[in-house]
Amino acid sequence: MSKIAFIGLGNMGGPMAGNLVKAGRSVAGFDLVAASCAAAKGDGVSIAGSAVEAVADAKVIVTMLPAGNHVLAVWNEILPRIAKGALIIDCSTIDVGSSIRAHALAAKHEIASVDAPVSGGTGGAKAATLTFMAGGAPAAFEAAKPVLELMGKKIVHCGGPGAGQAAKICNNMILGISMIAVSEAFTLAEKLGLSHQALFDVASTSSGQCWSLTSYCPVPGPVPTSPANNDYKPGFAAALMLKDLKLSQEAAKAAGAATPLGAHAEEIYAAFADAGHGGTDFSGIINYLRGQAGE
Repeated sequence: MSKIAFIGLGNMGGPMAGNLVKAGRSVAGFDLVAASCAAAKGDGVSIAGSAVEAVADAKVIVTMLPAGNHVLAVWNEILPRIAKGALIIDCSTIDVGSSIRAHALAAKHEIASVDAPVSGGTGGAKAATLTFMAGGAPAAFEAAKPVLELMGKKIVHCGGPGAGQAAKICNNMILGISMIAVSEAFTLAEKLGLSHQALFDVASTSSGQCWSLTSYCPVPGPVPTSPANNDYKPGFAAALMLKDLKLSQEAAKAAGAATPLGAHAEEIYAAFADAGHGGTDFSGIINYLRGQAGE
């Protein structure tokens, strides 16, 4: 069976690479962080000495990196070493402009490419239940889909190059805004003497229903699996939510779109992170809002 190279074995990439191994695929991985390599090795990933070494003879290459400049740097390094006819998939969450430039680099080297950022957090990465939002040519998407299905449960082709990143940015802007709205409602309910469970029971079956409430409730109790029941350990860290909200505002400015709630959500999460809570789950924003009362 053809080899898969996986560059970026962090909190998301490591478990994703591990799931490819569980599915019976041969995976060569690389990461600059020794601890990430060690964890992936424990999941059966063969650790290479460099990104270039990892991609040798690989028919499919997956990257999962922090930002657009990292993706472009790695792709510039490895694309000349990848055989024509191979497929490269970027699962990072980056700006749309960088994603489009990465696709152009791949095309220059006659390599099919897909941008496929994910939703589902570290839990989804471990359980292989991620949602992939994919952008790229139809033929490249069809080639990538069987690989993505080994790491997730829903794969959506959103359009051409960069469309996956566009969908991810828009989705997470909704998520950031809605989590603040749900948290504000619970802080108000507390002041009004309404129990958490009472508000949840009403809003979860009424017009206030949303994922931030029913699947990721920011207060302990109503949703036992939410980070609120585990001292707001991520999950999806507030610093990552801030990153995505920044990307949404950069995209909005470039596209000439009005996103005032998205802009304000970015400001709120920036203040939360600046107060030292970037490593807290993003649903912990409720504690920041409680602290703003009366100020």
